[in-house]
Amino acid sequence: MEQLGKKKILSMTGISKAYPGVVALDSVDFDLYEGEVHSLVGKNGAGKSTLIEILAGSVRANRGKMEIFGKKFDYLTPAESLNLGIGTIHQVDQLIEGMTVAENVFIDNLKTNRAGFYSLKQCIESTKKILDFLDVSINPRRMVATLSPVERKILCIARAFSQEVKILIFDEPTASLDRKVEDKLFNIMKTIKQKGVGIIYISHNLDEIFKLKDRVTILRDGKKISTQNVEEIDEESLIAGMIGTKAKGYEKKSKSFAKGMKLEVKRYSFDDVVRDVSFNLREGEVFGLAGLIGSGRTELLQMMFGACRKKTGQLIYEGKDITPKTPVDAIKNGIGLLTEDKKTDGLMMNMPVYKNISLVDLVKSRDFFLRLNKERNEARQMKENLNIAVPSVRQIVKYLSGGNQQKVVLAKWLLAESKILLLDEPTVGIDVGAKEEIYNLINDLSRAGKIFIIVSSDNQELMAISDRVGIMHRGNMVKILEGEDINEENILKYSL
Repeated sequence: MEQLGKKKILSMTGISKAYPGVVALDSVDFDLYEGEVHSLVGKNGAGKSTLIEILAGSVRANRGKMEIFGKKFDYLTPAESLNLGIGTIHQVDQLIEGMTVAENVFIDNLKTNRAGFYSLKQCIESTKKILDFLDVSINPRRMVATLSPVERKILCIARAFSQEVKILIFDEPTASLDRKVEDKLFNIMKTIKQKGVGIIYISHNLDEIFKLKDRVTILRDGKKISTQNVEEIDEESLIAGMIGTKAKGYEKKSKSFAKGMKLEVKRYSFDDVVRDVSFNLREGEVFGLAGLIGSGRTELLQMMFGACRKKTGQLIYEGKDITPKTPVDAIKNGIGLLTEDKKTDGLMMNMPVYKNISLVDLVKSRDFFLRLNKERNEARQMKENLNIAVPSVRQIVKYLSGGNQQKVVLAKWLLAESKILLLDEPTVGIDVGAKEEIYNLINDLSRAGKIFIIVSSDNQELMAISDRVGIMHRGNMVKILEGEDINEENILKYSL
């Protein structure tokens, strides 16, 4: 599919990669032209990350060829990839908060003066030139800790341009951003396109693919399904290509609630982060928490779990005070927290599935002796109950798809008999098929009496799974929506 008037800068042909028992890529072709956005979509485990890692030099393909700016390669090292001008903007920003914007931009290549000593002045001047080039205004002297989420993402882009990037890979760049600030990032990307940089864009948010235009390649089970102009495909066809069947959409099952409240969240506060937040929940209720990033949603969950300082706050369950002072207290009182960054806080990525599932239960029971057979049997039961797609509970967790990793985290809390589950962005980075499985799981568990409080930046998600939606703004709970009032217009109105 030639692009008129544009030069091809990347061609990957017949790329294959296999791991023990898993074919990650099977003869995949992919190309990129200067000044284009070529989106890459597919379910978790489709092979997107492996293809990108091969281009970045962190993984070596078993077979296949690459041609980059007219040069042919069988494989790349990370250093060769960087020298060719290939940069990556990761989902999780890799920044040093205790340093300035300028120092972060040139962290791999700090500027020096004539005497050979580090020069902050030269770093600042060079950073200002890059930011002017990107047509954005951020003070190079600012500390990274003071930056907003979108400013941090822009800083990552500026760092890539400090190394004269020609191909820029965006891996789920908006996963932790509010919809309102996405447009700012997309405007930056348009500027980059106009400079002739080729962009590879990975996202599970299909709306973004249609905003960015140009081309899209669909991967499924390690195979390339198609490459098409975005203008020639609709969302339904895109989803069908990704999952192999026509999308059915999620249907929430009706529930009936017993009279009276089961859980009271009373007067949680800390400085201006969370301000005197109170609400009550019924048995089996799914309570969504909406609001902009920085509104206090995540901090509220962490306070309720005993993982974050609070000035005031109580949790009353069935009339009993179960307010945790520490996460261990929370675990003992049947409270579970699924954090947004499961790979850092929720899972031991290099350990097997059964050890991850049994971890919280071991903390709760404080067994002196490890009972491996018991651990594995319980993990196998959870694997069946939650439909975790893994050949064996001995499988290392990092080799699972994002959706199955999320199920392992849920299994961990369910085995520990958690009654109250706090979920922070439970479907970030998960494909459409796995999202529906997670939604069904939440619905089934809530119908069995579990209470869920769910933070999500995806308003459509909150509308789909929540019985009520509480909206936070600058630390305050400003509105609780229920019934027909739960719609995107109301969520946005009160969030802003």
